[in-house]
Amino acid sequence: MKISFIPIILSILVIAGCSSLMLKPGEFAWPVESVLSVDSHGNIQNDRYSFSINVKSLLFEETQDSVNISKVSLRMIRDVKGFYYITASRFKNVYVFEQSEGALTLQKKILVAENGLNDPAFNQRIPYIQLVNGQNPTLLLTNDGVIEGEKK
Repeated sequence: MKISFIPIILSILVIAGCSSLMLKPGEFAWPVESVLSVDSHGNIQNDRYSFSINVKSLLFEETQDSVNISKVSLRMIRDVKGFYYITASRFKNVYVFEQSEGALTLQKKILVAENGLNDPAFNQRIPYIQLVNGQNPTLLLTNDGVIEGEKK
């Protein structure tokens, strides 16, 4: 019985050719948060990271107002895994987005303040994102939600 190795070798090459190229480890964190003003068209732009996106739907989701958008300053940071965290003063939530083709897709909406945030700020505390809100307890966030509160 003669075994032909050609089909076996071709199968191995085809399977190996279908695997995707992965470059790792990768670290995608922004070292500090960006404070981005929303323009009258609902866009934010960060020249440092060559980033721009329309946030009208996010503002409507949080405030139920699609008219008074140009007075909002969003706070945004990116974690080591590449997730984007967005919030603003008076927001009740932190929105966690992941990058998709030509868009950001909501991955998680994290309730952080029933009465809205007063003076939010993000810090990078690898592997977490730290949310500071004035005199309130500091929270550690991941793309899955709140990890724990920190003592000040």
